[in-house]
Amino acid sequence: MTLPAGYFDEMYAAEPDPWGFTTRWYEQRKYALTMAALPRPRYPSAFEPGCSIGVLTALLAERCDALLSTDIATDAVAATRERVRDRTHVTVEQRRVPDEWPPGGFDLIVLSEIAYYLGDDDLDLLLARAEAALTPGGDLVAVHWRRRIDDYPQPGDEVHRRLAYDRPELAVLARHEEADFRLDVYTKVPPAPRSVAQREGLC
Repeated sequence: MTLPAGYFDEMYAAEPDPWGFTTRWYEQRKYALTMAALPRPRYPSAFEPGCSIGVLTALLAERCDALLSTDIATDAVAATRERVRDRTHVTVEQRRVPDEWPPGGFDLIVLSEIAYYLGDDDLDLLLARAEAALTPGGDLVAVHWRRRIDDYPQPGDEVHRRLAYDRPELAVLARHEEADFRLDVYTKVPPAPRSVAQREGLC
């Protein structure tokens, strides 16, 4: 079963930053690794579902010409809008994904700590819609906590297993794995995947 909106509303009502995104070195380091893993220096169009309070959103805004960030929780959307209020190229909306998936295509989609909240059917729909929404050669970044949390419908490793084995149009570009989290970068094929060095003409 996918976690309901009320689960997140209660979290933000109790604590404006319930996961310590602004205070924990773990989160700061993970965000730095996420940004370093992006294969392109800049993206014309990006989508970040599950933006929470917008800490990663602000970092992505520096690398995107247009960024759509969404969250299911009212307080999270308000916090993100405040954090990026001076970034006119960032749009922040309240949406429930995968049901309220936005129209159009994206050159970058970032699934950061969101997919393990979804039940099996919703997870399959999320990954299918993300794959379909990527432009040819577009990149998908997935980052998830690996340790089991009883409230969550999926372990993070299961999310990444489904990306690796169930989405034939996504080819892996990079993979980073630690005891705590896993970070994978995929590109939509065709065209054939190219490493950062190949894109720079180094090989």
